[in-house]
Amino acid sequence: MKVNKAVIPAAGMGVRFLPATKAQPKEMIPIIDTPAIQYIVQEALDSGVKDILMITGRGKYAIEDHFDKSPYLEEFLADKGKEDLLALVREIGSLARLHYLRQKEPLGLGHAVLCARQFVGNEPFAVLLGDDIVRSKRPCLQQLMDLYAEMPGTILAVTEVPPEDVSKYGILDAEPLRDGVYRVRDMVEKPRPEEAPSRLAVIGRYVISPRIFPILAATPPGAGGEIQLTDALRVLCREEPVYGLIFKGRRYDVGDKLGYLKATVEFALDRPDLGPEFEAYLKELVGEMG
Repeated sequence: MKVNKAVIPAAGMGVRFLPATKAQPKEMIPIIDTPAIQYIVQEALDSGVKDILMITGRGKYAIEDHFDKSPYLEEFLADKGKEDLLALVREIGSLARLHYLRQKEPLGLGHAVLCARQFVGNEPFAVLLGDDIVRSKRPCLQQLMDLYAEMPGTILAVTEVPPEDVSKYGILDAEPLRDGVYRVRDMVEKPRPEEAPSRLAVIGRYVISPRIFPILAATPPGAGGEIQLTDALRVLCREEPVYGLIFKGRRYDVGDKLGYLKATVEFALDRPDLGPEFEAYLKELVGEMG
């Protein structure tokens, strides 16, 4: 069965970016001039997924406004003859079939995914987390969908991390099937380095079987009183095939200040309108500091 729907949980409080997120959604913090959430939506579209459900929370209206049409702004830009900006604004307002559902309580990622049950129905679906932006020739989600077409099951995007970083992630206990593909036996959430079964860390891209929904509904709150998606995936991998795929691409954790800065610098260097001057500035700055 083809993956036709995607879920983007966007209800987090964004505490790692306070005070910037006190009055605006963390998902709307821009990488230069494009909100982080737009990169996530674009990845789903580039992977062929057109129906997208945003799980939002209180104070997230700016996300809906961003992807909505803006008649007043469009009229203003048209009157000023700013045709390039007008086309850009109109394109954003017609990117995808976006649906919105509010998570009324901050009960965790697992609960946010469970909120999508009626939207998804009984079919496989994608989950894309807004803190992870992946730059790659072939969209990260498309890579997962390619493997799903070959090996139906739940597919987790994974990357190999240094031993000192395993305590930041869900880590796979898995057996290799071929280069870059693993069959998941179990998962350990944020283990100490000496207790980690591997260095294969799960990042924020998934293709998930609908069997996850009854499992999530029966999953008790875990760490922090939240329903953890990892806990449900651990149960799922004992019932159905769950695979880990080492994706090809560069991943940025834009929910982390350093990861955000890295993304901003590297995206700027790649832009024809900014890159040459910005690179010259950085070289000058490094020379002055050195």
